[in-house]
Amino acid sequence: MPEDNPRVSPEEVALIRSTDGMLAEERSLATEEEKVPWWYFFKSRTLVCNALGYFAFQYVNFMILTWTPKYLQDQFGFNLGSLWYLGMIPWIGSCFTVLFGGKISDWLRRRTGSLWSARSGFAAVSLLLTTLCFCLIPMVHSVWAVLLIMAIGNALNSLPNAVYWIVIIDTAPSRAGTFGGISHFITNIATIVAPTLTGFLVALHGYNSMFIATAVATGIGMLAMVFVKPGVRTKRQPTGISA
Repeated sequence: MPEDNPRVSPEEVALIRSTDGMLAEERSLATEEEKVPWWYFFKSRTLVCNALGYFAFQYVNFMILTWTPKYLQDQFGFNLGSLWYLGMIPWIGSCFTVLFGGKISDWLRRRTGSLWSARSGFAAVSLLLTTLCFCLIPMVHSVWAVLLIMAIGNALNSLPNAVYWIVIIDTAPSRAGTFGGISHFITNIATIVAPTLTGFLVALHGYNSMFIATAVATGIGMLAMVFVKPGVRTKRQPTGISA
């Protein structure tokens, strides 16, 4: 705990524990009545849908990471030696958006006073735009157009990266580590599904199918984030916890 760390000053502890400026639906350790059990995760629509949104984010990452080099080689005739710089192009934008997404989300929180708009709505719009980008890729035939749209789509996909973690903290701060671990487990299933499914689809239907499948994944993630309500949690009942 920060209070137990000698390198954390009393002023910093006071800032960490302060509830000043919190929105009505936000939670903190100071406002938690008790720890919720670990299995509450699977009864919470917010936490499950948030994990699905994060799954979509990871699906995009590993589709691009594992299949872009082979795609460029087969479709446009590039040799392996040229892929050292072509392969990095789809990641250029995400290097910046992954840093600023959290700041944009917090700005929206202050601007709108709505936790849903700042977290869920922000992520849903980002995933919607990502979906549109990957739907466009099969319609273009220039390698530079493909790489540009892929870079934009990947940048938009990375924009709400911090949001998936903030939602957990907003909803169950006393179980942030446990629920973060469960979310990460669900998310990282995409690291297996994305490259494997892409391989099957490419073998059966060609390379355009991998972009359509990615658009479907991000579309599902977008719909899931619409149903995320950060901070909203049903109180415990005498017989257990209801969703």
